[in-house]
Amino acid sequence: MTAVLLIEDDDRIRLSLAMALEDEGYTAYTAATAEEGLAEQRRRPAETVLIDLMLPGMDGYECIRQLRRTDDVPIVVVSARDDTHDIVAALEAGADDYVVKPVAVKELAARLRALRRRARTVTQQAVPTTSVLTFGDLEVRPEAGEVRLRGEAVAVTRTEFRLLCELADHPGLVLSRQQLLQRVWGHEFGDERVVDVHVGRLRHKIEPESGNPRHLVTVRGLGYKLQP
Repeated sequence: MTAVLLIEDDDRIRLSLAMALEDEGYTAYTAATAEEGLAEQRRRPAETVLIDLMLPGMDGYECIRQLRRTDDVPIVVVSARDDTHDIVAALEAGADDYVVKPVAVKELAARLRALRRRARTVTQQAVPTTSVLTFGDLEVRPEAGEVRLRGEAVAVTRTEFRLLCELADHPGLVLSRQQLLQRVWGHEFGDERVVDVHVGRLRHKIEPESGNPRHLVTVRGLGYKLQP
């Protein structure tokens, strides 16, 4: 059974969501604060972390940042806050996805299954013909799970890596935000800001000038493409 860590300070929500996830076949670990959640993840690592933003003491944003320093676990924010600033801030902190309360458990379970599938997918299935994809001074190595810029390894999250591989699999072709949501996150429909924030994070890592990208470019009104 897949273990999920739920960090939520509302006792009623925490209990009901944990029970609903267990009904969906998950093992649910729970924590009422960020500090408890970080300790729990160190003690018995879950395969996915669900986290609220408004927590007592350390807030959800800082908890995400601390998790990201040592752990590449998929992180899904589950929050009542649906303002663009909050969503972008959570994704920039390192979250992989964002779900707005009240939560439809079936939808949440579907998103967790998609994250799990994508995390376990052998990336070379998408790129079976070569082990290195080169875009000028940028190299994507799907089989090795590596990204290199001018020969130096670039640290990316699993979601950033999957996004880059998906674009690398279609060199020079434009992929829309909805296409990327479906292929990388497994969503038929969803918030396109998730894609935009992850593209922005990637640009800071692979572009000499993130504000003037050379490799990962925007095609206005259409989407994104990867080019030499």
